[in-house]
Amino acid sequence: MDAVNGKMFTSAEAGVLWEIILHRRDVRGNRFVDRPVEPEVVEQLLDAALHAPSVGFSQPWQFVLVTDRDTRRRVKESFDEANAAAQPVFAGREDVYARLKLEGILEAPLNIAVFYVPAAAPVLGQTAIEEVGLYSVVCAVQNMWLMARALNVGLGWVSILDPERVRTLLDAPAGHRLVAYLCIGYTDGFYDRPELELLQWEKRREREKCIRRI
Repeated sequence: MDAVNGKMFTSAEAGVLWEIILHRRDVRGNRFVDRPVEPEVVEQLLDAALHAPSVGFSQPWQFVLVTDRDTRRRVKESFDEANAAAQPVFAGREDVYARLKLEGILEAPLNIAVFYVPAAAPVLGQTAIEEVGLYSVVCAVQNMWLMARALNVGLGWVSILDPERVRTLLDAPAGHRLVAYLCIGYTDGFYDRPELELLQWEKRREREKCIRRI
C-alpha cells in the first residue's frame, strides 16, 4: 500500500473550490449557445465523474453520450408528456409552472444519460442500505457538474422523464436504472443565483433550519 503522502491543499485552493460550489448552476435550454463542446472537455467531465466516491469502490455507473438528433427528439417527447402530467400537481401555481423552461434536450449540443448498474455480487457497504449504490451515481453527477462549472460549461439535470422509456430509447440493458439525464453545452452566461430562486419559485433554506444537533 502506498505511503500516506497525498496532496495537501492550501486555503487559496479551498477558496477556489468554494467559489465553484457557490456558483454552480442548473442551465436551462434557453441559455445554451450554438457551439460544440470539445472532445477533450467532454473527457474532463467524464474523468471527473469517474473519480467520484462510490460505496465499496463499486463504481456502479454507466454514461451514455447522446448526440443523435432523432433520439434526443424522442427523449424530449418523454419530457413533454411527463411535464404536462406534473403541471396540475402544483395547485395554484400551474400557470407559473407552465412558463418554466425545465430542460435543454434539443438546444444543448450534448446529452449524457447516467445509469446505475446494479452489481451482480454483494457490495461492501451496501448490504444494509441498498440505495447507497444509487447515491454513488449521484456523487458522480455532482463531480461532473462541478467540473463543468469550473470549465465554464453549462449543465442541466432533467428529471421529468419516464425512466424506463428513456432506458429503452437508449438501448440500455434491463435492470440499468436511469439516475440523471444531463444537457451539456456552452452558455451565454451564468446567473448570480439559482434560476428558480430568481424566479421566486423557492427560497434558499436557512442553514440552521437544515441542521439538528443532538
